[in-house]
Amino acid sequence: MWIKIGWTFHPKVSSLLNGWDTWIERLYLLKFLIKNMKKIFANLSKGAVVLLIAASVISCGKEQPKASTSVKTSTNNKSEAIVYVNSDSLLNNYEYFKDVKNVFQEKSKKAQADLTAKGTAFQREVAQYQQNASNLSADERNSTEQRLARKQQELAAYNQTAGNALANEEAVENEKLYNKVSEFLKSFAKTKGYKMVLTYSKGNSAILFADESLDVTSAVIVGLNDAYTKGRK
Repeated sequence: MWIKIGWTFHPKVSSLLNGWDTWIERLYLLKFLIKNMKKIFANLSKGAVVLLIAASVISCGKEQPKASTSVKTSTNNKSEAIVYVNSDSLLNNYEYFKDVKNVFQEKSKKAQADLTAKGTAFQREVAQYQQNASNLSADERNSTEQRLARKQQELAAYNQTAGNALANEEAVENEKLYNKVSEFLKSFAKTKGYKMVLTYSKGNSAILFADESLDVTSAVIVGLNDAYTKGRK
């Protein structure tokens, strides 16, 4: 007797289940997902720690000084009003980001381990049922299959809950990370007199060329790490 059941999976894997009608077919697919859960959570973890800083205008909110008797303005000062930050170097060297990444990866590993353990236990139950099915009555087989179907639903729900929890935490941490960098850059730009801070990332940037003299990444990293260290004391 095959039992069709309603399924609710995490969005990352729900599309994989189309066309898998019976609970036993879905079991084999679930075994595949559990086997490859390390890759799934690795991608989720990687997504949790990606920060995309869009090119943004930093307004200093400061009244421009009145013109002096000399109206000559340095061309060099005008060009240096726009600088850029290498976001790859920023994330690789920002201590707050590295700490958050490590914590998130540990939570991902724990979620993966829990799901794997539950999946393995369920597989043992299914295997035991298959071995003893011929010795069971029709009612016993029906009851056992219904119980296993419910357990598989619970396992799928657990997977979805764990995935949603990680996704929600990812969104929260990304917002915190963006706010920390954004707030620092506002203060940094105001102090230095910069009007615009752009972001550069290899393979994902609108900047085709910029003179290295406009790269303020090192100074930004130092400032962010100093602020993070002081905040932990």
